[in-house]
Parts: sequence; structure tokens; C-alpha cells
Amino acid sequence: MIRLLADRLTRVVALGAHCDDIAIGAGGTLLTLCSAWPGVRVEALVLSGGGTDREDEERAALAAFCPGADVDVTVLKLPDGRLPAHWDEAKSALEELRRRTEPELVIAPSTGDAHQDHRGLARLVPTVFRDHLALGYEIVKWDGDLGTPSAYQPLSREIAEEKVRLLQQHYPSQRHRPWYDREAFLGLARIRGIECGQHYAEGFYTHKFTLALEG
Repeated sequence: MIRLLADRLTRVVALGAHCDDIAIGAGGTLLTLCSAWPGVRVEALVLSGGGTDREDEERAALAAFCPGADVDVTVLKLPDGRLPAHWDEAKSALEELRRRTEPELVIAPSTGDAHQDHRGLARLVPTVFRDHLALGYEIVKWDGDLGTPSAYQPLSREIAEEKVRLLQQHYPSQRHRPWYDREAFLGLARIRGIECGQHYAEGFYTHKFTLALEG
């Protein structure tokens, strides 16, 4: 499997439409990169859930998913399921974040996601973070919108298990959902692992990046 190696990782932006999106889509990747790059700055922006118990869940979860990192979490109060009607507020929030950071990596939803909030946020990313490597994560759900990733982050068995444990621990509000369980999370990770020649992995979608083959 071809590998693209990072020579520097000091700042990461993680974007979610809802509390738990980032952890479900890229929790294993965050655990992996924060272990590999101690002290990395992770700036997370979540568009909905502010002022509720879900914000408390999100802050505790992202702190756990980013061990040893310098984590900053902003949770807004846009209404769940209504992002297309709040396009201006969402874009303004991304632009405000962009003004204060210069990340090497942006992690966000995939443009192929069937949920209108996820998809809307994904479409905003390249209009704001125009010169950045952006990876679109996937979230398993009943819509059946999983595709063919273009990039993979392998996960050790320990990291995959830790991701599932943290998801169950930090998001009790989501445990009633029929797809929110160990089998779903590890099952998708196992499939993505097979696709990239590993045991577990998270899959991502990326539209454009620049090669530096000259070294």
C-alpha cells in the first residue's frame, strides 16, 4: 500500500456538524496522530449542540480522543438538521476559525454523506480552507451512503478498541441508536483495514492535494 508521510504536524482542524461526528468518523485517527505528534494543536468546531448536555459530552470526549494535545473546542447552537437554512452562520463560523489558524490538516465530513448537515459542512470546507489538505470522514448510518475511500489511516488493534470504548463512555445520549454499537464501529474499521492491507483502519475521502516528489 502506498504511503503519504507527514513531515510536520503542528495544527489540525476537526469539523463536525453534530457532537460525536468527529469522534465517530476520525476518533481512531485523532488518537493515532496525537500519540505520534505530542503537543499538536487540535482546533475543533461543531455546528450544533451548544448549551446542551451534548456539548458537555463533546468537550470531554475530544479531550480523551486527543491525549497530550492542545485542544480547543467550539460548539455552536445551529439547529440540528437545518444547516442548509443556516448557511451564512455556518460559513461565518468556518471563516472565523480560518482567520486564527493555519492547519496542516483539516478533518471534516465527506461530501458524499447523505445527511444534509454533514454534506453541507463538507461543501463549505473547500470554500474556506482552500489551500489545505482536507480529509472527509465517513459515519455509518441507516442511509447506506458508504463509498470507496481514497485514503486510509491504519489503526492498531489497541487504538480501534480504545476508540469504541471512548465512544461508549463519552456519548451516553447516543447509546439508544440501533447503529451505535461496538459491532458497527469495529466492523467498518475491519472492512477499511482489509482494503488497505491492515487489520483496522479509518477511511477518508480527499479531492485534491499537491505532491512533493522532489523531496
